[in-house]
Amino acid sequence: MFRKIKEFFSIQLSKHPGRVVLTAILLLNVVFLIVSAAVIDALALNGTEEMSFWHAAFYTVTMILDAGCISFVIEDIGTAGVALVIICLIIIMVGMVLFTGAVIGYLTNYISGFIDKANVGTHKLVLSGHVVVLNWNTRASEIVNDLLYCDARQKVVILVSAGKEVIEKELQERLSDTVVQENSEVKRAAAKLPAIQRPLYKFRHRFTNKLTVLVREGDTFSTKQLNDISIKHAKTIIILGNDVNNTVCKYEHSSKSAERERGNPQSLKALMQVSDITGSASSDDNQKIVVEVEDEWTYGLVRKIIENKRVEGKCNIIPVGVNKILGTLLAQFSLMPELNLAYRELFSNKGATFYCKPYNGKDEAKFTREYFENHICSLPLALMEQNGKTCAFYSANSEKDDLKLCESYKTDFKVKVNHNYRFEQKNVIILGHNSKIKDIMEGFNNFRGEWNYKDGREIMNVLVIDDKKHLEKMNFYADYSYVKEAVEADVYDKDIICETIERFVDGNSGDTSVLILSDDAVLNEQIDAGAITYLIYVRDIINKKKAADPDFDEYKIDVVVEILNPKHYDIIKSYSVNNVVISNRYISKMLTQLGEKDELFGFYDDILTYDSAEAEEQESKEIYIKAAGRFFEEIPEPCTAAELIRAVYSASTASELPENLKNHTIVLGYVSKDGKMTLFSGNQTKTEVALKETDKLIVFSSH
Repeated sequence: MFRKIKEFFSIQLSKHPGRVVLTAILLLNVVFLIVSAAVIDALALNGTEEMSFWHAAFYTVTMILDAGCISFVIEDIGTAGVALVIICLIIIMVGMVLFTGAVIGYLTNYISGFIDKANVGTHKLVLSGHVVVLNWNTRASEIVNDLLYCDARQKVVILVSAGKEVIEKELQERLSDTVVQENSEVKRAAAKLPAIQRPLYKFRHRFTNKLTVLVREGDTFSTKQLNDISIKHAKTIIILGNDVNNTVCKYEHSSKSAERERGNPQSLKALMQVSDITGSASSDDNQKIVVEVEDEWTYGLVRKIIENKRVEGKCNIIPVGVNKILGTLLAQFSLMPELNLAYRELFSNKGATFYCKPYNGKDEAKFTREYFENHICSLPLALMEQNGKTCAFYSANSEKDDLKLCESYKTDFKVKVNHNYRFEQKNVIILGHNSKIKDIMEGFNNFRGEWNYKDGREIMNVLVIDDKKHLEKMNFYADYSYVKEAVEADVYDKDIICETIERFVDGNSGDTSVLILSDDAVLNEQIDAGAITYLIYVRDIINKKKAADPDFDEYKIDVVVEILNPKHYDIIKSYSVNNVVISNRYISKMLTQLGEKDELFGFYDDILTYDSAEAEEQESKEIYIKAAGRFFEEIPEPCTAAELIRAVYSASTASELPENLKNHTIVLGYVSKDGKMTLFSGNQTKTEVALKETDKLIVFSSH
């Protein structure tokens, strides 16, 4: 209880220093007056024998405010006792000097300095169970924003070297936008209800900001300042990398870009400092340190730090390879654009997302069947070994859904699955570049390793259009056999770009994905400018084809646009693009989730890694987008989500199937041709499903 009071006071002192000081002054006045009145009343000296305590208190106040009011206590100075006179004079002098003179002047200066000090944030915070963010970059506000969707109230402390006011303004705008957006969705849902039910629905589902965020300026490498933000008692510490985009000088920008390509020693230094503190005996148990890593050099040294500094049961260090993850995601979105829609929700704390819990056993098939029988509001996914223990992973709207047990649920609904499902050839156009381009190509390599045709045919057909400088840097993609052509064109070469795209689309059968990359190594004012320009070109091509042939299927060309600044989202959406990838948000959401549930690290690594071509059996499970018309031998009759999910799993793992055709398959949802996504969450028996040939399934499977 005492710690809770100290924690509350510490937060108030940081957020409202003026209010705390004012309260202290008022209390000091009250205490002094009470003590003075008590002295006069308790002594019962000559002239005050009949005076009550409250009379004494009133006369004490009047004497301090006006010395002439001493007559209320001493009617005749000549007959009053010396002691009473002396006490009254002392009270007057102390009251006038202490409160109307020296103390007021002192407190004025103290209050001014104290408020300035508190605004900078140099006093010690008494906190526990909070989230600490060290450094600031373009992903940071999204990390804080995603904490809005946590069930419990969250406390966040951000320590940066400079820019406190700018960060506070950025956070205020981002969090306010989210609250307004969520409450707008509540209003839209309420509008469908009878008028009498709307106010109650809005009240129950209103979205509020449950975060307490404190931003402080200081040295992230200082042991004192880290201890001042109670880092020993934080549940999660997130160490962010530095941006190069926020520079205005092109020479400084060029220098920072070159440094970033070599490595990030600042993050290593911060990690070593934090791991030393959290690994000590006086720190809380099971603290999580999530650190961003952008390059192989830094990642290698982080692994060394983990080997030497990680303390089991104390600090759990989780390295998040930013470029590797984003490269893999962008590669997957190029091949399966609808996956972007699914990951937006699954990788966040909002809506259907991933959870885990301990499980006693290693039989995944048994776990899945039992889970299907006893749960109707969540989906079983997989079992994984972590630190010698078995974890069961599932998807749900919240952890409470896992606790919603039902009576034994069984269904006789059946489906016919195509056990020899193969992806059709993938046609991909890459426009532009970013720092993750090698990781994107590695993602393509991994996909080919698992899905390339056995007869030697190439499952991928890739065209790259980029400027000469970056094509030379990638050796014109000569190391990637599936890149059929690398065309040199600057972003301003509209005719070359458009003619090349049209030739590629017309010359290849099947759908084509256009991946537009946003250069993350440009000055702040140029962020996303190139991507938006490329989008205009592509949209113009689609519009011309539609005008020339009204029957042209515009969904034949899937446009996936990467942007770095979320403020440009509405601009991109206005060009009828469903697959806008705000790449920084994915990392932010993953960092937030890993800070809450570090067991998800291995799970994420598994679903983002395809099996190698040499693998004799399926080593991992991934999330795929599969065409319903080819996934099923016959499109299922209308049914509930519960029936479809269980029927697909049963058909995919039937005992009579040969081992090489068995495929652990869980249907997570589906996407219609117009881009509308339905993820199966909540009560699956209440969700009606009527699939069409053109729909695409979101499946979690081995292959």
